[in-house]
Amino acid sequence: MRVGSRTWMAWAACLSLLLVGASALAGEKKDKNAEKKAEIDAMAKKALDTVLAKSEGAKELYGKSVGYAVFNNVKVAIGVSGGGGSGVAVSKSGKRTYMKMGTAGIGLGLGGQKYQVVFLFETDKALKSFVESGWEAGGSAQASAGDKGANAGATFNNGIAIYQLTDKGLMASADINGTKYWKNDDLNK
Repeated sequence: MRVGSRTWMAWAACLSLLLVGASALAGEKKDKNAEKKAEIDAMAKKALDTVLAKSEGAKELYGKSVGYAVFNNVKVAIGVSGGGGSGVAVSKSGKRTYMKMGTAGIGLGLGGQKYQVVFLFETDKALKSFVESGWEAGGSAQASAGDKGANAGATFNNGIAIYQLTDKGLMASADINGTKYWKNDDLNK
């Protein structure tokens, strides 16, 4: 059975269309990733600027820090709570690592909350560990600022200072227990 040149041309045309389609999809994904990064960067800048404007202690720690991370989170509770979000970790040298976060818990509760968390890192080791190994907020992880006692939290704890912004402003002792942070492989390609 002999395959004619028309058959080969048909196969070549199909292959070409397939490659063009795949290339278009890859370009669309790249555009969406660039758009998502720009949204995260804008959110991070706004949240960091707000924390620094509201807290002299945060401003002082930022001056001593090697970098920061900011996450936009949504948490919902209906007996069981869960949430997720995205953010970026930035070294003062300018290196950006886009990340995700997730949280889950059990307890009494009903409602939702949208908030941002700002981390300041005292050392390169603390920042690198956060980015490379991820981080999980344990039982004592709390944001340490507030409009009335903003300077009370002006210290690093294990190389990290944490601030939380809600619709009510900069929160004192806001609880972020049970929250995990890790790299966003799609956005870091």
